[in-house]
Amino acid sequence: MVACGTNVPLTQSPSPSLPSSPQVAPIAPVTPPPKPPALFGSPASGATIARFDGNKSKGMDIAGELGDPILASRDGRVVIVSNALKAYGTMIIVKHDDTYITAYAHVDKALVKENDVVRQGQKIAEMGKSGTDRVKLHFEIRKQGVAVDPEPFLSGKQR
Repeated sequence: MVACGTNVPLTQSPSPSLPSSPQVAPIAPVTPPPKPPALFGSPASGATIARFDGNKSKGMDIAGELGDPILASRDGRVVIVSNALKAYGTMIIVKHDDTYITAYAHVDKALVKENDVVRQGQKIAEMGKSGTDRVKLHFEIRKQGVAVDPEPFLSGKQR
C-alpha cells in the first residue's frame, strides 16, 4: 500500500537522512618560503682562522695554500689593485654598488686589473702571504665605508 503519494511501503519506514559531513581537504604541510641567496659568496674555501672584531680585525682571515683561488664575492668593478698598504700586502678592492665594497688582501698573484668588471665566483687572484707571516686571505666587506662583519653576509643572515 502506498500512502500520501510516496513510493515507500507502509511496512518499511524511510531511512532518516543524515546531514552530509563537510568535505575537508587534507592539510598540506607548510613549507617555508625559500631562503633568499646570500648577498655575498665565499671568497675562498679554507677554514676561518680569524674573525671580525671591529677593532683589531676589520674583516676575517681564511686559511689556504699558496696559489689557492680567491673568488669575487659579488659582481662589481675592480677599483684598486695595489700593494701600497704594507700590512695588507697586495690587495684588490671591488666596488659592488654605492653601498658595498669588498677587499681581498695578502694576494700572491692578482688576475684582474683596475676597471675590470668581475662576476660573483670569478677567480680574481691567487692566495699568498704578502704582508703577513702565513698564507691566508684577509677579506673585508665595507658598507658605506664602514667595515662590517662579513660572516652574516656570507651566510645570508644579513642582506
